[in-house]
Amino acid sequence: RARPERAERPVMQSALLLVLRHGGPMERGGRRRSSEPEEADKGRMKRTIIKDWKTRLSYFLQNSSNSNKRKSKKAGKHRSYFRPSPEEAQLWSEAFDELLASKYGLAAFRAFLKSEFCEENIEFWLACEDFKRTKSPQKLTLKAKKIYNDFIEKEAPKEINIDFQTKNMIAQNIQEATHTCFSVAQKRVYSLMENNSYPRFLESEFYQELCKKTPISRAAQGT
Repeated sequence: RARPERAERPVMQSALLLVLRHGGPMERGGRRRSSEPEEADKGRMKRTIIKDWKTRLSYFLQNSSNSNKRKSKKAGKHRSYFRPSPEEAQLWSEAFDELLASKYGLAAFRAFLKSEFCEENIEFWLACEDFKRTKSPQKLTLKAKKIYNDFIEKEAPKEINIDFQTKNMIAQNIQEATHTCFSVAQKRVYSLMENNSYPRFLESEFYQELCKKTPISRAAQGT
């Protein structure tokens, strides 16, 4: 089936860039009559995008809240579901792994990928991370088949964009499942996210808002 190119900016991101470029105060001057409805539309678009981000983020946080509660916390890594401080959010721009190490950051990135219609990439990567932690040989085999059915085989519901040779190699490897069955595919998907989606996430308005050091005004909080 035809799938959108991962490197292309989808419609939502184009709309977001349009908002960023033209979302400021209304221009003064003789063009007021023609620009007023247009500026109102852009303002509504901006509010809709931000609202959608917050809704998606809340959903991912709620669905992740019961997992990994007892894991140890590494020093310097933000593991809370509360909104991060600007300093903590800025750490995400230092390395892709910093973003993935933060539960809030990971949830925000998943919401961003969903807006780009490629959330299967992070879901596959997370499934592989869980797969590598599996100790039971029986569970390993079951999980390998599920990952293959969900992400790898042709017309899979969350099919990832990898080459035919890699798919064939995985199909052979899962016959006798080991922890390295999906290593090649996981590295490629990781690289795809790191080089394409991650930079766009850092440029997104949602992320820029998290990095703002100035406090949000009461008027803004009430919206």
